[in-house]
Amino acid sequence: MFTNQKNSRLLIFLFCFNIFSSIAQTNEDIPLNNLVINEVPKAISPLLFEDFLGNEITLKNYTGKLVVINFWATWCAPCKKEMPSLDILSQDEKFQNLKIFAVNMEKPNIQKTKKFFSELNIKNLEIYFDKNLNFVKEFKLRGVPTTILIDKDGKEFGRIIGEVDFQNEKFLKWLLKYD
Repeated sequence: MFTNQKNSRLLIFLFCFNIFSSIAQTNEDIPLNNLVINEVPKAISPLLFEDFLGNEITLKNYTGKLVVINFWATWCAPCKKEMPSLDILSQDEKFQNLKIFAVNMEKPNIQKTKKFFSELNIKNLEIYFDKNLNFVKEFKLRGVPTTILIDKDGKEFGRIIGEVDFQNEKFLKWLLKYD
């Protein structure tokens, strides 16, 4: 009986070790600690939102591109911190098929959002709004900043919850695989 108990403990240990070592290996491939990667990319409903001028935009028009949707607010300190690096990413010549949507999650206020971008010296990003909260519902957003990553097939393959440096070398190398 002692041998069976010893063997059972050894099997349990090996089983747990195998699970935790595979998790550790998976985590090595994740370039950020606040990045959640979907094993199977999630389908997205055809969403409508607005550009700065009030024109309707739909994500289905961007199939074939790597889409980054960054949700932010003018009152959000982490949003202010990450926005300049997102602006730089939008002009990164290594990315040939990248489209970035910087979506303000507040009630549309053109003056306030222009001031926010001006104070941060954001020159390359366009401002978008989600006045009907379509994104909040579709992506079950819980706060800002949140960044949704959409592959060329129009499916969510990952999301970043919280602040990120969009110029992080490891992240950029990883993201280029989806371009």
